[in-house]
Amino acid sequence: MNQEQMDIKTPEFVSIQFQLAGLGSRTAAFLLDQILLQIINISVFIILLIIMYGEPRWWFLGEQSSIPIALTIIGLFLLNWGYFFACEFFSGGRTLGKKLLGIRVIQENGHSITLLSSFIRNLLRIIDSLPVSYFLGMIMIFFHSKHKRLGDIVAGTIVVHERRRKRKNKLSKIEKEIESRGLSKNDLMIDEWSLKSIGAKEWKLVQTYCNRFLQLGEDERERLTMQVAEILFPKIGLDVTGKNYHDVTNALLVLYLILKDEWEFEL
Repeated sequence: MNQEQMDIKTPEFVSIQFQLAGLGSRTAAFLLDQILLQIINISVFIILLIIMYGEPRWWFLGEQSSIPIALTIIGLFLLNWGYFFACEFFSGGRTLGKKLLGIRVIQENGHSITLLSSFIRNLLRIIDSLPVSYFLGMIMIFFHSKHKRLGDIVAGTIVVHERRRKRKNKLSKIEKEIESRGLSKNDLMIDEWSLKSIGAKEWKLVQTYCNRFLQLGEDERERLTMQVAEILFPKIGLDVTGKNYHDVTNALLVLYLILKDEWEFEL
């Protein structure tokens, strides 16, 4: 019987339970992605024909250079392969189809998918799609204990369900504090590469800091704020030097808002 739940202890000794995504949800997500890609493919060919002939007719009706057609085919191949690679790496393991189905790709250690893992698992789509219509990949997902296809096995990744927590009608104390300061996620610009360096350990640190923030006295709060900032700021490309306590506090609270969307979900 296939394993539906998976407990992972991260390198930071944080225990997380995941619900593995099975063949049904993964197939549905893949079909949604294919529909999107086919719409793009057809649109590109129609535009190409209009540009080459002034109207959408087949290219064998005229004597035109085949170079634009060859370049378009190469470009579409890169787009169809690169779509999964880029989306999974830059969107937290989610293509559009996965996002709509509420599933994502992560590493087996519980961390976000890396550039190399995304490259390997999507490169091996070529083998998983053999002999036709993703047959090999579907067979492996169905029978594998962790619902893995070949690309997942080699890249060390799994696909899991995620269910965002329902938004509470009542704001928490720290959320009220953030709101009273007029802060939002747009107040702190973090590039995608830096955000990828934040793992479960850093999220737990930010979460603990925010949970204790309003319970501490002013002196202890300032000391804790600077200690946490010295640990986290280098990871996101910020420098504590030259920043006053108020600015550092606001930056940490905004970082909490940003990481909350990525890490605070039930699986």
